[in-house]
Amino acid sequence: MNKYLEERINDKLPLIKYSQFDKVPFIEHGFTTRLGGVSSGIYKSLNLTFTRGDDSENVIKNYEIIAENIGCQISDFVASDQTHTTNIRIVTSEDKGKGITREKDYHDIDGLITNESGIVLFTYFADCVPLFFADEQKKVVAVSHSGWKGTAHRMGKVTVDTMCEEFGCSRENIICAIGPSICKSCYEVSEDLIEEFSKTYSENQIKSIFEEKENGKYLLDLWKANEIVLKDAGIKPEHIENREICTCCNKDVLFSHRGLNGKRGNLAAFIGMKPLQNMK
Repeated sequence: MNKYLEERINDKLPLIKYSQFDKVPFIEHGFTTRLGGVSSGIYKSLNLTFTRGDDSENVIKNYEIIAENIGCQISDFVASDQTHTTNIRIVTSEDKGKGITREKDYHDIDGLITNESGIVLFTYFADCVPLFFADEQKKVVAVSHSGWKGTAHRMGKVTVDTMCEEFGCSRENIICAIGPSICKSCYEVSEDLIEEFSKTYSENQIKSIFEEKENGKYLLDLWKANEIVLKDAGIKPEHIENREICTCCNKDVLFSHRGLNGKRGNLAAFIGMKPLQNMK
């Protein structure tokens, strides 16, 4: 088990965090594990999706556990609507509760950005890559979902570009984290993905992220691919943090679609800016 993950699993509510973000006093962030919730069966225990068959009351309770931990209400949360696009929504206080306590009035949204405090942005995972972003100077935070399709279409760059275009962020000031997701050793893919990535990656980049196996399949390194995307977007290498935690290798404490044969709930990456409502 990853050393950092092993250190966290005995916490009442285990959350995976990143040191660069922890150093910014007004940022609240984290990546959830399977532990600390009330769901049962294949959803045990901190499942955060309403769409895979879990009891909605349990899911709400799980959100309330997170809210209590970070000192806010679930009505401060805003959920994505992930369909493997590179679409991003600028979130305002008018969106509070959407996808959690209120119906969403948007669709096909895989990234969320806000410059308003008191909002917590949520995206969802069970092997795909979570990407965290923050600009301390402009007080802007973002979180994006980057599966293989999002990574092929450079979701990280789209997010950075949007932060810069919409809020005047400076690329050299943006900090990023690559969250828990499936590692190269666990991610066998077919050759057709090389063609997809070749549309937006150079030949040398393709060679660095795909490794051919004897069975004609390939291993895809999504961590390396997203690192390439972020660097190409102008992010400083020292501003990219990755704890290299694999969801599939750690399926006992993290939901993994591949590792659990699709019988699972969802983890979440979240980020927001204080003061959150009722901040302790």
